[in-house]
Amino acid sequence: MSNVERKIGPVVSSAHLAAGAMPALSEIEFAMTVMNHSFERWMVRCMAAAGVPGLQPTAVQILHAATHRNREKTLSELCMMFNIEDVHIVSYAIKKLAALGLVKTGRRGKEKTVRATAEGVAACQRYHEVREALLVASTKRLKLDEDVLSGIAAVMRSLSGQYDQAARSATSL
Repeated sequence: MSNVERKIGPVVSSAHLAAGAMPALSEIEFAMTVMNHSFERWMVRCMAAAGVPGLQPTAVQILHAATHRNREKTLSELCMMFNIEDVHIVSYAIKKLAALGLVKTGRRGKEKTVRATAEGVAACQRYHEVREALLVASTKRLKLDEDVLSGIAAVMRSLSGQYDQAARSATSL
């Protein structure tokens, strides 16, 4: 058998995990890990190109969420939206964004709220413009089926539930 004919794969970071009953899950895990790091690097650099350097990925996501639908969000809503258990991570991001004048905080009862300021909305609009020019335009040239991409996103959201349940089970061991 030639090298060309030999099957290569699965592409994983941990062959010992891929040797189990579901190697494809190891492929997904490796792909998610690589994609997550690429996506975080992209968010930070895109926001810097949009004129707001120095933000961490979580802060970029929180700013976009605070801008989403022009509606204030509570701290617990933001944690739920991004599946973040540690409230301090989101609180720190909000403090940094508020210090930059990109969001303003408030209260709804006892709950902390956050809303994008005009400066925050403008930063998100600039991010959108950079994203369209650098990421969307080049990705569209790949001619990917957008329905398939939406299906992949749905599967990823479903798998996140499996990982959450497995994490809860692991906690009880």
